[in-house]
Amino acid sequence: LAPMNSISFPSRDGLTIHGYLTLPVGGETPLPAVLLVHGGPWARDTWGFDPVVQWLANRGYAVLQVNFRGSTGYGKDFLNAGNREWGAKMHDDLIDAVQWLIQEGVADRNKIAIMGGSYGGYATLAGLTFTPETFACGVDIVGPSNLITLMESIPPYWKPMMAMFSNRVGDLESEPEFLKARSPLFYADQIQKPLLIGQGANDPRVKQAESEQIVEAMKKAGME
Repeated sequence: LAPMNSISFPSRDGLTIHGYLTLPVGGETPLPAVLLVHGGPWARDTWGFDPVVQWLANRGYAVLQVNFRGSTGYGKDFLNAGNREWGAKMHDDLIDAVQWLIQEGVADRNKIAIMGGSYGGYATLAGLTFTPETFACGVDIVGPSNLITLMESIPPYWKPMMAMFSNRVGDLESEPEFLKARSPLFYADQIQKPLLIGQGANDPRVKQAESEQIVEAMKKAGME
């Protein structure tokens, strides 16, 4: 198995960002790399066996997992630093991670992919729309493309969490334009690199429409 090592680097605004780097056994740097973004986003990557990480490393990729601001486990200030920062400072931390990979000589700057599920899927879509020249390609797994429809489709058993979503993401009733500005769907025409989208038809949290609508937007923009 490929060893997983803890790493840290400073964000552009002075936070210390922690993460884990897994290098393929016998691989020579610079390597093709995958920025594997965790879901939640109010969760975190941890050290230990991860079958997806090991699979990617076995295929020759360096794998970087980043506990960007808004991740849990680093105190309330770090968690709250992610409030209202979807597609903004939370995404900046991921881009800073890419720059760290390049500066450390780990990754080939032209061969870095972004991949993840749920919030990680959102981050993938944000990566290919908001920063379209950074990544070689993206893999979006059940990622929300539109924060407005995401919040409108929250299932009944999640309703008690709406106050948290309003505080941490944005308020659906009073800030639709803010949420729209942070939604990759409305920037689909900016996509330049290959994008693979995976979606479950019966997903109760991120509805199938979240993936279908950005696919439709890409088709309208002439992408096949």
